[in-house]
Formats: sequence, structure tokens, C-alpha cells
Amino acid sequence: MKRGRMEFEMRPRARKMRREATDAERLLWRYLRDRRLCGFKFRRQQPLGPFIVDFVCFEARLIVEADGGQHDVQREYDAARTEYLRARGYHVVRVWNNDVLQNREAVIEMILRALTSSRVDAE
Repeated sequence: MKRGRMEFEMRPRARKMRREATDAERLLWRYLRDRRLCGFKFRRQQPLGPFIVDFVCFEARLIVEADGGQHDVQREYDAARTEYLRARGYHVVRVWNNDVLQNREAVIEMILRALTSSRVDAE
């Protein structure tokens, strides 16, 4: 995948975000890393255009965003960000950190459904 200059310049910030992951992001990463979820490869804190997404599976064109309380007050920003990513062919799934921590099985199931539905859509 060809990387733009902006994405290249965002790499140090993405690395910092990986080091300072929230508890929910760390827990979710345990399930998504190393192709553990049905063989799908995910990357975490990945620069995409002017944004850094929490998790992305390029094969399925799926982005998973683990949102905390701050996202409740920045709805317009999140909507614009989601629209930008959708316009580039990505499906965006948002999960609340609280759900990841307290109901991870349902969150993993929702991500798996999104992965398999995007695979069917691509065929």
C-alpha cells in the first residue's frame, strides 16, 4: 500500500499511541493480533490519511474504533472522520471501551460479523 507524506509524518504519534494504549485497546488487541480472529490481520494505531485509526484490517477494509467518554462530546468530529474513511472504502465499527471491558464476547462477535460481511461484499 502506498503511503502518503502525511501518514509518514504521523508515524511517531502512532507509535506513542501504541505505547499508551487504554485498557480497552490492550484487551481488544489481545483478540485481534497475530491473526487470532479467523485469520484476519489487524494493525493497531495505523495512520490513514489525516487520521490514526485504532485497529484496521486492510484485507476486509474494516476499521474498529474503541471509543471512550470523550467521543460523546466530539460527535461531529467523529462523524466527519467516519465519512472520510467510508469515502475511501472502509467500513467503520465503533465500540465503547466499557463494552470491550465488560462484554468483550459480544464485541468480538460484532467485529467478526463485520469481517465476514465485508468479505461477502467483496466477492
